[in-house]
Amino acid sequence: MLQEFSSTGRALFGAEPDAEVRRHRNTTRIIALVQGDLLTNDRSETAGISARVIRGGVAGFASVADVSEESARIVLDEAKKNAVFLDGQVSLGKPALPKAAAGRFRMTREPGDPEQKKYVEFARAVDGYVVANCKKLVSRKIIFSADCMEKVLTVSGGTDAHTFLPRCYLYLLFAAETPEGAPVELFSVVGGYGSFDTLFRDPEDVFPEVDFLYGKLMAKTEGVYPEAGVKTCILGGELTGMLAHEAVGHTVEADLVLGGSVAGPMLGRVVASPLVSLVDFAHSAFGKSAPLPVYVDDEGTPAVDAELIRDGILTGYMNNRDTAVRFGMKPQGNARAFAFSDEPLIRMRNTAILPGRSRLSDMIASVEDGYYLTDTNNGQADTTGEFMFGITMGYEIKNGKLGRALLDTTISGVAFEMLKTVDMVSDTVTWSSSGFCGKKQRMPVGLGGPELRCRLLMGGR
Repeated sequence: MLQEFSSTGRALFGAEPDAEVRRHRNTTRIIALVQGDLLTNDRSETAGISARVIRGGVAGFASVADVSEESARIVLDEAKKNAVFLDGQVSLGKPALPKAAAGRFRMTREPGDPEQKKYVEFARAVDGYVVANCKKLVSRKIIFSADCMEKVLTVSGGTDAHTFLPRCYLYLLFAAETPEGAPVELFSVVGGYGSFDTLFRDPEDVFPEVDFLYGKLMAKTEGVYPEAGVKTCILGGELTGMLAHEAVGHTVEADLVLGGSVAGPMLGRVVASPLVSLVDFAHSAFGKSAPLPVYVDDEGTPAVDAELIRDGILTGYMNNRDTAVRFGMKPQGNARAFAFSDEPLIRMRNTAILPGRSRLSDMIASVEDGYYLTDTNNGQADTTGEFMFGITMGYEIKNGKLGRALLDTTISGVAFEMLKTVDMVSDTVTWSSSGFCGKKQRMPVGLGGPELRCRLLMGGR
């Protein structure tokens, strides 16, 4: 555990009006069983300290791989020198950024740190169940992945914080063959926010997920390719979440808006069906904890929800303190850094389309000829809002009923055009939080949404 600074933020910074010092530690664990053999058993840790000083609208940054208080003073001094140098080169002459109210935030519960062998023993128990009950697999992988970001942030004139963001997931990766001998694959993820000891108490708790994944894979071995073209589709919640993050969320990050994203001229305009609303949640959503709660960002801004789309109209961007001033908005806690050597960037936290009023069963019954798409393994989008996602599982819908499973395919479109075709939104939300966003730095994020009925371009075979 990182030690908090013994001196207060004010004493550490002296008369420096706009500065941050961050102690930062990342830990990761990976356990991988492949065909029952332990091929990966790794644990790693990186820790260090960074400082950022803002002068005249430019930021000087410095970092070092040490977490002592003396190192804090050294990197703060180096950051000051860098800020003075940069200010002298560009001479923007901007006034100091507005300050957030001063305060302190400290998480009271620290994540657990169990022995590595407990991960291995749990994975072996799950693997034994797979071997005994999933006879038609041609390959199997059982992987544990755990990571935690711990940060001690001290801010001149702002909120100081000591936070943890632990995650732990068990990945089940199965492969089988079609009757013709072609390989088919599916994976599932169990886990979420927290550490191993709080999320994984008994291997038997995972067995129903093993059975469910195996059943889907067996259906996929008898699957068919969809017909290519523009089709009526129902997106599962995981796909809706990916759309919310990749194809919409990045376009409304204020730094990318300044870089020319499609959302720049759309503020206040219709970008989606009136059934669609989108929020980047900070630490709670729908009366519960958000998948990966963020309470304070790495500029010391207390985190609050950022509304992005309301009833189909683009209402806001995600900002840091600087872009909030440029756009006349309030910073809401979206400046985040992945490692001690990274500067804070505008990042998403828990981005989701809000649920509607339709039941999934009614949505399926409303489709005469289309598809229900449930699983994905990848996705890409750019700041134009164009996207392409890989589909690894789905089903035909014929005359209002689910039909055959689908083999791998793709969907594509332009987000702000596709969202205008949404005419039904389900009343439940599915979250996913096991991935990383790759915007310049990796970052753990949550994403989610309800089922959406819409028109999409299917890739076919």
